[in-house]
Amino acid sequence: MKNLHILIAAFLMMLMSGSGLNAQITSSTFEISKNLDVFATMYKELNNNYVDELNHGELIKTGIDAILEKLDPYTVFISEAEIEDFNFMTTGQYGGIGALIHQQGDYIVISEPYENSPSMKAGLMHGDKILKVNDRDTRGKSVSDVSSVLKGQPGTRLKILVERSGEKAPIEIEVLRENVAIPNVTHYMMVDGNTGYIKLSGFTQNSGREFRDAFLKLRENQGMKSLIIDLRDNGGGLMNEAVNISNFFIRKGEVIVSTKGKTPDRNKAYKTFVQPIDTDIPIVVLVNRYSASASEIVAGAMQDLDRAVVIGERTFGKGLVQNIIPLSYNTQMKVTVAKYYIPSGRCIQAIDYGHRDSTGNGGKIPDSLINTFKTRTGRLVYDGGGITPDVVTEQPMLSNIAISLLSRYLVFDYANKFRREHASIPPAGEFQVTAGIYADFVEWLQDKDYDYVTRSEKMLDDLKKTAETEKYFSELKAEFEMLESKMKHNKQADLEKFGDEIKSLLRNEIVSRYYAQKGRVEVSVTEDPEIREAVKILSDQQKYKTILSGTTAKDTKS
Repeated sequence: MKNLHILIAAFLMMLMSGSGLNAQITSSTFEISKNLDVFATMYKELNNNYVDELNHGELIKTGIDAILEKLDPYTVFISEAEIEDFNFMTTGQYGGIGALIHQQGDYIVISEPYENSPSMKAGLMHGDKILKVNDRDTRGKSVSDVSSVLKGQPGTRLKILVERSGEKAPIEIEVLRENVAIPNVTHYMMVDGNTGYIKLSGFTQNSGREFRDAFLKLRENQGMKSLIIDLRDNGGGLMNEAVNISNFFIRKGEVIVSTKGKTPDRNKAYKTFVQPIDTDIPIVVLVNRYSASASEIVAGAMQDLDRAVVIGERTFGKGLVQNIIPLSYNTQMKVTVAKYYIPSGRCIQAIDYGHRDSTGNGGKIPDSLINTFKTRTGRLVYDGGGITPDVVTEQPMLSNIAISLLSRYLVFDYANKFRREHASIPPAGEFQVTAGIYADFVEWLQDKDYDYVTRSEKMLDDLKKTAETEKYFSELKAEFEMLESKMKHNKQADLEKFGDEIKSLLRNEIVSRYYAQKGRVEVSVTEDPEIREAVKILSDQQKYKTILSGTTAKDTKS
């Protein structure tokens, strides 16, 4: 502790020299010095006098997190133990077994082995309940606890003891950890004779190369004449990869995104830097509320430059740029250093973290501060909250019974049962949940617990409580009882009423047991209303050009 004052002095010297200051201490520097001195003195006395031994690492980490919590949620401290997870976010690679896991009761369960992953090669299956890892009991452990044990140095082995439905005794499976690479392009295919489809799930290293390879294969080998780029649920990643992918369709020398920060070196314009591969192919970009960051750069640039029609929901609205700053002892800090602006000049950041409300939450940028911008052809676009699509769609809400079946893993468990009983199914795009399969599912549910409360029942219950509080209930008791009787849900009736919705969930889950993640994508393509709308617009070049020229009002689909 006696060296803390020396460290503070050293810190101040670095601060002044790094900022180009003279030896004269500014008011800002004095404020830092004073508060660091208070902190050092407080911590020294705490260490000297507190009744129990202090966990210094944990306390300091708590202090760091508390400081950063006052800023935006993207400015974070990355401890040495978290470096592997962070590397995965930027490279899409990690050492491990290659499987998604979830918690079901007291145990962690294999949700889905990645295609061609170590877990799949070793024979791990959907629904396998992990009992032990290297003879260590996993009962009661969290997903993060088990995940950290499953990850590790490529080339090392681990033993996993699993309980599998249909097997009398637990099975021990040895898995060789490998360098697992999660593809950015989840799947690509032809939707019809003319329209190609590329699902882009991330913007880690090499996403541009993966996207280019998929595009060229569709165009050169399968005769693609128009393209759907699916950025839904894509939370973003590396900004330079967003520029690379935009560059494939936008001529050389165009500004795709600009950054503006506190210091001049943060103010940069990122332009397309090579010749594009196709500036003419008609394109639709699909987005939703979970499309963020790099996804919004691509969608926004394509919209601002009138290069593609954007379809879907308003995007997340993350217009903040982070840089990684290395710290001592192999730690790092991810710091928000700038905001980014797309070609029209608009920033799409939705939350103002600099001005928090009384609860400490950043507020949405008010309508009064939202500005109007224009695309290259003069279409009106707006800042202050993500990308608003050219064709806005609404996602249908799942029924209460479907939510219950999903949250209780009953659709998941039935798909595992189906896989054990059926060696094969037709190709992913052709497989259907027949009346016979659905009847079997309904029969299988008979002894399962999946009760639920509908939204209408919840609202009626709230109204009843309010009426009781306000002393009106006795007068309205008969009416309430009549409404309760009519509104009370019937599970068997709901299984029939929402049968098509539940069949779609079953189809997606069953197909994944045979065709992995690619199968899920192929199934969704055949049922997706937004993809159907995209195909419709791409098939009608007059409508496509009309939307991009701004000569008609934006469409709204429900």
